[in-house]
Amino acid sequence: MPYSDLRSYLNALEKEGELHYVKAEVDPELEITEIATRIVKEKGPALLFENVQGSPYPVVINMLASPKRIEMALGRPPGALGEEIKHFMERLSPPSVGAFWEHRGFMHRLLSFRLAKARKKPCQEIIDQPPDLSTLPVLKCWPRDGGRFLTLPMIYTQDPDTGHKNLGMYRIQIFNKNTTGMHWQIQKGGAFHYDQAEQRREPLEAAILLGGDPTMILCAAMPLPDGMDELMFSGLLRHQATRMMDAKTINLRVPANAEFIIEGVVHPTERAMEGPFGDHLGHYSEAAEFPVFHVQALTHRRNPIYPATVVGIPPQEDCYMVDAIQEILLPFVKITHSGVHDLWAYSEAGFHNLLVAAVRRRYEMEPIRIALGMLGEGQVTLTKCMVLVDPGVNVRDPLAVLKAISRNFRSETDYLMISQGPLDTLDFTSGKMNVGGKMIVDATSKRPAPEVVPFREDVHHLCPEALDWRVLEDALLVVKVKAKGYEIVARLVRQLENSDLKLIAAVDENINLDNITELMWAIMIRFDVVQDIVFSRMELRGSAPAYGGVMGIDATMKPGYSAILEMDPDIVERVNRRWHEYGL
Repeated sequence: MPYSDLRSYLNALEKEGELHYVKAEVDPELEITEIATRIVKEKGPALLFENVQGSPYPVVINMLASPKRIEMALGRPPGALGEEIKHFMERLSPPSVGAFWEHRGFMHRLLSFRLAKARKKPCQEIIDQPPDLSTLPVLKCWPRDGGRFLTLPMIYTQDPDTGHKNLGMYRIQIFNKNTTGMHWQIQKGGAFHYDQAEQRREPLEAAILLGGDPTMILCAAMPLPDGMDELMFSGLLRHQATRMMDAKTINLRVPANAEFIIEGVVHPTERAMEGPFGDHLGHYSEAAEFPVFHVQALTHRRNPIYPATVVGIPPQEDCYMVDAIQEILLPFVKITHSGVHDLWAYSEAGFHNLLVAAVRRRYEMEPIRIALGMLGEGQVTLTKCMVLVDPGVNVRDPLAVLKAISRNFRSETDYLMISQGPLDTLDFTSGKMNVGGKMIVDATSKRPAPEVVPFREDVHHLCPEALDWRVLEDALLVVKVKAKGYEIVARLVRQLENSDLKLIAAVDENINLDNITELMWAIMIRFDVVQDIVFSRMELRGSAPAYGGVMGIDATMKPGYSAILEMDPDIVERVNRRWHEYGL
């Protein structure tokens, strides 16, 4: 049965032993973060904090932080749902009576792809007058955060020109009782709507939704095509149309099943400093100017539940959410890009930093053509590194991808750099917000693959500065260093030019080389394509760069990089001391 709201989903989690109630009083400033991040790493249950300092409302967190909870939210594994959508689309091209009859169950689901009028309006049972955001149990997640942030909000807006709606998920910093930041990054639907309103010199109405059924929360994070209403798509996943009601002070209809609704407007040209914020890259994103949201109304259910999440060094709850979203949306990618067999963005690398695509190669450079096409569409445009492999390679397995690179990648012919392009707003490596280099690594089969000679060199002899080292799949040599990362990898790629290694990366001394998740995070987050990559041979041929030999990556921390997320030691000690009080 579909979940009609947040509490029906939480009831189901409780019955399955997937929800733990914490009765002890907890502080929304840092303490909840420390508890929640530990539980995610231990693969523990969702948590409902019943007694939160400074607020009458309970907080639920980690409710989607496991494969089982994701499957419960969707009613089936996300991959199975994606395949059902794909099979339906394939069978109905061209449409036929037989195909419709065969998929009559899915046709009934398709009828839920709509918005319906709500008979009841639970989210307007209580209207706070005047609206006061200080009553909410808003978290401060990390010590250097610029304040408290809504971390699981759903922001609903309407394009002032076309009327198209968008439901997006962006962090919201609380400035005071009735104003917040609006962290609209590039390539986000709400940001496009605001740009249109700003050009018209008009305020943009917006509703911040807190709490809803789990499909609505997942859809808010989905990179759906422009113009596709995420609330309608959530009806498709839920197998039940989304029930809507009129907002109190803005000209929008909003979901009736939310826990809280914050109504307001964003005025044109108004900006305020927002941040810093400990984000999913595991670093702080620095403070910058963003639009300002002015609250006009705050409505909620009786006894509402406040939803939150924590992002930081992976794995965190968002990793499970984004992986599920990828499984659901993969069929759309396969339909729009016929040469793509599989696709995976790695949560361990901060999603936009590493995208692996299994593609078909029917002629020379076809994989590059497919990659360039994808890099021009939607949020894929923010990708920093794209690796292309053959259809038989498991794109979800980083070691399988490295094997493909070992067999098939030659820097002379299979590396393409784009020196400037749009990057994730949170990326800090280029030194310029929203802009940086990109690279494509073509590891598809193009020639008979020679036998790879295993790497057996004594790295300490070649590089006395190396504190430790590891070789993965005879493709990647990782060296742990204290300093001078670029200088070291530049020397190593020359020394090992004639080896069968394809990549050499330098990482900081505090990185665990035996933890593949930590290793991927450390490498992919901390290099700039233009400034931090070096080859055994590099030259200009006319205006075109030419490369050869081994690729080196300096993935060490540099001056100006954002600080890594670390919890306040006093909070760590407090949680250690109180752990038994939480009943965990």
